[in-house]
Amino acid sequence: MRALLQRVLEAKVVVDDEITGEIGPGLLVFLGLGKEDTLEKGQKLLDKILKYRCFDDEQGKMGWNVAQAGGGLLLVSQFTLMAQTQKGLRPDFGPAMAPVQAQALYDALVAYAQSQFSNVQTGIFAADMKVHLINDGPVTFNLEVE
Repeated sequence: MRALLQRVLEAKVVVDDEITGEIGPGLLVFLGLGKEDTLEKGQKLLDKILKYRCFDDEQGKMGWNVAQAGGGLLLVSQFTLMAQTQKGLRPDFGPAMAPVQAQALYDALVAYAQSQFSNVQTGIFAADMKVHLINDGPVTFNLEVE
């Protein structure tokens, strides 16, 4: 399981010309699910994301998490994060979880995130999403859990 976090001033997901999720300042999280991933692993990753200190505190240091900064969380499923890219010129998506299982796990992780944090927005699983963002910093982190 991989998460690409981007600290944003604002972000939104548009599907078929309709906004499906939108936040002001906060974290845009692209989430990739692999074949071996579980709900427990995902909960551990989401807990880490929600506690991850990547927002400036009153001293101007990265000392605050998304809740302390008063931000939102926009979760977007992105199987391409699981691609193997070490060889050749075409990504290999073999490590990605199959769509049916991935959607069930993604939905469970969204429900978990919503139970832990009040401002959670999402894209639509497997949709042709247009993601708009204004990256803050830019500040971008790649998180994984074992």
